[in-house]
Amino acid sequence: MSSTPTREVARRVFAREFNDAAHTFKESDDDRAPVYLLLPTGEQANRVFVVGTLTETDDVGEDSEYWRGRVVDPTGSFFVYAGQYQPDAASMLREVETPTHVAVVGKPRTYEDESGDTYVSVRPEAVVDLDENEAAYRRWVVETAERTLDRIEAYDDEANEYGQMARETYDLPVDQYKRMVVEALESLDGETDDVEASV
Repeated sequence: MSSTPTREVARRVFAREFNDAAHTFKESDDDRAPVYLLLPTGEQANRVFVVGTLTETDDVGEDSEYWRGRVVDPTGSFFVYAGQYQPDAASMLREVETPTHVAVVGKPRTYEDESGDTYVSVRPEAVVDLDENEAAYRRWVVETAERTLDRIEAYDDEANEYGQMARETYDLPVDQYKRMVVEALESLDGETDDVEASV
């Protein structure tokens, strides 16, 4: 049997929930064990898959290029940061014309400032220009809405260890994310009635 490590599933998550997440953890003491971000709806995320409009890019590096991009979805903004260790993503952020729809797969990263506030961002493995591909964007919103509702439904299940961890970690009413899903779907103007009906 192969001992090659498999990649973690990239979780679909809306910006508002992603930005509410602040707790990271490992499931073993191994130095190379994956670091997970605990989503407030009760899921662990070592990788995320986000789609939105790349509205701005900036080189915020001092000694070398370090690119920051702002990706907007119907619920808020993700910030992605790419430098010399993410050359393809950095090149994309350097060269792409904004605004444009992009898909980003990457790892969540947390940063605590001097006042103790925690901020989350994405370190991209890949940034893909969807070139005004509205269908891909709409599909991501609908699928992310469905995954979010699945997590909310399983949130209080006693067998859901990540739901229990989220309840103990975050003082956040999980129902607010149902409203977030509705707002995200309403931003698409129709074609989402089946999902909305389940909210």
